[in-house]
Amino acid sequence: MIKPEKTINGTKWIETIQINAEERATLEDQYGIDEDIIEYVTDNDESTNYVYDINEDDQLFIFLAPYALDKDALRYITQPFGMLLHKGVLFTFNQSHIPEVNTALYSALDNPEVKSVDAFILETLFTVVDSFIPISRAITKKRNYLDKMLNRKTKNSDLVSLSYLQQTLTFLSSAVQTNLSELDRLPKTHFGVGADQDKIDLFEDVQIEGEQVQRMFEIETQVVDRIEHTFNSLANNNLNDTMKFLTIWSLTMAVPTIITGFYGMNVKLPLAGMQYAWMLTLGISVALIVAMLIMLKVWRKM
Repeated sequence: MIKPEKTINGTKWIETIQINAEERATLEDQYGIDEDIIEYVTDNDESTNYVYDINEDDQLFIFLAPYALDKDALRYITQPFGMLLHKGVLFTFNQSHIPEVNTALYSALDNPEVKSVDAFILETLFTVVDSFIPISRAITKKRNYLDKMLNRKTKNSDLVSLSYLQQTLTFLSSAVQTNLSELDRLPKTHFGVGADQDKIDLFEDVQIEGEQVQRMFEIETQVVDRIEHTFNSLANNNLNDTMKFLTIWSLTMAVPTIITGFYGMNVKLPLAGMQYAWMLTLGISVALIVAMLIMLKVWRKM
């Protein structure tokens, strides 16, 4: 979808969302955007990047934003979105139709302090970076809940939820880190050349916000990994205790089986003719079991 043209203080803005082949052709023919650029900026596998074409004086921004697979289960990945300055026109590409990107764009558009296209780009990046924070807080809340539930009783469903949190944190923390690396590089690129004080302040605001988000995800990742490691250790200990109990139980049951097995043979055996021979075999079995348990206790196997 190519939305109607808008203006940002005199600069045209062309917003695109999930464009198809026909709309790609329109961008090539009507606006003169190279096919390779369109392929690049709409590729869902692209990572954060900034490219300046000195010949065309084009600037291309690629950043990563959170994309919800299942908000209720806090399952997120990241998808790229792009902004292209081409022949004095700003083009934005939101091929995955990411809600956070749409919100960021229109928040920057409605901001009265945004008085240039450069400020619009930086304000958009600031809001996109800021959109990671509510997800981090939701992860913290979910992690605290799972921690309490797993302390009471370990359920497979809770362990699966914990695994989902780890996957989400892996995707988002990686995206935050690559975004921050690019934000740190932007002031040194063509985009940052000749920046006035207002633009420098915007650079700093976006970088500070990116660093804050990065720290939040680093801490959350460490805590979730520690919880997962703890419950793996508990599960292994519980399994060891269970195997230990079953081993001791099987040993105690083996003793009477051996004794009664001997006296069940159809041959003459010592004491077999006694009136209370069965009580004797029972007493021998009990005595051997008690002796074995005492030895296991002394040897610290129980």
